Amino acid sequence: MDVREALLTRKATRAYLDRPVEEEKIRRILDAARHAPSGTNTQPWQVAVVRGETKRTLQEAMEAAFRGGQKGEMDYQYYPVKWEGPYRERRKACGLAMYRTLQIGREDRQRQLDQWAANYRAFDAPVMLLFFMDPVLETGSFLDYGMFLQSIMLEAVEEGLATCPQAALGEYPEIVKKTLGYPEESILICGMALGYEDTAALVNSYRTDREEVDTFTRFFE
Repeated sequence: MDVREALLTRKATRAYLDRPVEEEKIRRILDAARHAPSGTNTQPWQVAVVRGETKRTLQEAMEAAFRGGQKGEMDYQYYPVKWEGPYRERRKACGLAMYRTLQIGREDRQRQLDQWAANYRAFDAPVMLLFFMDPVLETGSFLDYGMFLQSIMLEAVEEGLATCPQAALGEYPEIVKKTLGYPEESILICGMALGYEDTAALVNSYRTDREEVDTFTRFFE
């Protein structure tokens, strides 16, 4: 598989087979991703691979917090405080595409709630990856982290695996850090579901749109 094919194949997968991911595959993915670039070779990534009983304990705590009305708050501001176009429209279209595919109506609050709650279980993928960073690092390391995360997702495609990068898994940092024993001051960047795609699941059948190159690019000579 070449890079272009991997880029076009990768998608946010929200339903997985009940099939364990071999540890050697996880190690190969991380071994390849560690070669992602970072400013002055800081390599800011710290990765927690969460499976089995630890994953069950963690996801149950996060889902309970969500269903109990506890508002999640990330260690940093991920989304805009005020949504404006064209980002507001793209965000709305993204959500509508999923709900229409699943035939979840605007008034069906319970199904909407249940679908969102699945975020905190990493969509029942067998592996939940969580990404941390030292608080001494600054904005540039977030850029480095993005390249590392993309490297993981592309290498996962090479290994026949599916992923879903998830800001939602960073919404309850206190629960995550306490459960896994990470320092309170560490920055929880986000999480990622990892596993074998359930290709029969309806939720995996839709794809979000992408803007054409000419809409975001200017050429200068």
